[in-house]
Amino acid sequence: MHNTLLKRFLNSCSDNRKSKSGPADENLKWLGLFAIVVALTVCGARAEAQQPAKVPRIGYLTTTSLSAQSARVEAFRQGLRELGYVEGKNIVIEYRGAEGKIERLPDLATELLSLKADVIVSAGPAPTRSAKEATKTIPIVMTNDNDPVGNGFVASLARPGGNITGLSNLAPEISGKRLELLKEIVPKLSRVAVCGTSTFPGNAQMLKETELAAGAFRVQLQFLDVQTPNDIEIAFRAASKGRAEAVLVLGGPVLVFQRTQFVELAAKSRLPAIYPQSEYVEDGGLMSYGTNVADLYRRAAVYVDKILKGAKPADLPVEQPKKFEFIINLKAAKQIGLTIPPNVLVRADRVIK
Repeated sequence: MHNTLLKRFLNSCSDNRKSKSGPADENLKWLGLFAIVVALTVCGARAEAQQPAKVPRIGYLTTTSLSAQSARVEAFRQGLRELGYVEGKNIVIEYRGAEGKIERLPDLATELLSLKADVIVSAGPAPTRSAKEATKTIPIVMTNDNDPVGNGFVASLARPGGNITGLSNLAPEISGKRLELLKEIVPKLSRVAVCGTSTFPGNAQMLKETELAAGAFRVQLQFLDVQTPNDIEIAFRAASKGRAEAVLVLGGPVLVFQRTQFVELAAKSRLPAIYPQSEYVEDGGLMSYGTNVADLYRRAAVYVDKILKGAKPADLPVEQPKKFEFIINLKAAKQIGLTIPPNVLVRADRVIK
């Protein structure tokens, strides 16, 4: 419209110059219209310049409560801050936690879609599965999946191929290292109870690595399957009956959610135990050796940044752990009358006194 009025104004001026009797007031009329066009154009440009840019919206989905994930959530926020994102200013994060009730995850995933999340960050395999079932188009960034290929989330680590990518915490070889650490703090160790959930992806590989190490260290393993919270006490009774001298814990949501109970039973049974995650030790467990999970959450922010800038999940390879951590709780050692050898103590990344 602006261009049309301008053209008519210029044509009118040209015609009036050619015509000796062209009325001056006609030119004045078109001059006024031209002034209005200019004013509208300037105002429109200013309004367009002042219109705020779209703020990306991130959905964060976890099986646990947000308070239970506080350290990991903060690591993710830190990763975003390092990339120039300020929560509430140039990025919005919608947090949804299932409070340990896995059956709530599908509804929470759908809720994040209704909020028009640009990316969904999934804190573990169960949230990833719920997000995957909710959408085939919205990008999903895994923070710490234990077996992305085995879970059916990606075609391969190098070429995910769909709308899911992110980070895997799968490093089965470190399970053998856990048994080695138990052997170092209990030199005469000969029988170890291995507790884990048999149906949990990645545990089969972890158990295989543990068995290889057990052969080298001449240690007999007793696998105890934990599928429900009630199985934990049953497992400890079986370990006692099997004369276990230590406990090695594999992954599984039940064990994570009931870790306080597990730690207390290990102390009551006076059994040295090694865990896959630092949370166990922070809740009173003896020691843990595993992936630095906080680092995975911090790195998840890099995937979010790349996707917001136009990258497709299918083209972003899934990355594996780069940092590992060994944590010892001396209070727990004292509680069961165990002395940690100095050569083991100095290798710890963190010691809780």
